Amino acid sequence: MKRSVSWPAFETRSQPPIDHGRFVRRLLNHLGASMGLILFSLILGVAGYMFFEKLTVTDAFLNASMLLGGMGPVNTPVTTAGKIFAGIYALYAGLVFIATAALMLTPVIHRVIHRFHWDG
Repeated sequence: MKRSVSWPAFETRSQPPIDHGRFVRRLLNHLGASMGLILFSLILGVAGYMFFEKLTVTDAFLNASMLLGGMGPVNTPVTTAGKIFAGIYALYAGLVFIATAALMLTPVIHRVIHRFHWDG
């Protein structure tokens, strides 16, 4: 049975490592996916802070970007809904940080491991 892969599959152990140009394109694809995830998360956080805490766009951006960067919020939430949103968004931001790091490191780690195990 053939497997359907939407993301370009990595080369197998029996295949040679891809050339430098294709590797750079793979890195750029992963970078683009990471930036898309971060942009989506930032928009989500800005909208949430604006809706639940009635912050201005700049204050909402500051809070959302600080949480995504791992620093924590600048403005302490005052509403119950805002506190719940901030807590959920903080947990989400932590997962986005881990996912982004994994997405960016995967091609590099794969290439290093592939170089050590390739028989050719």
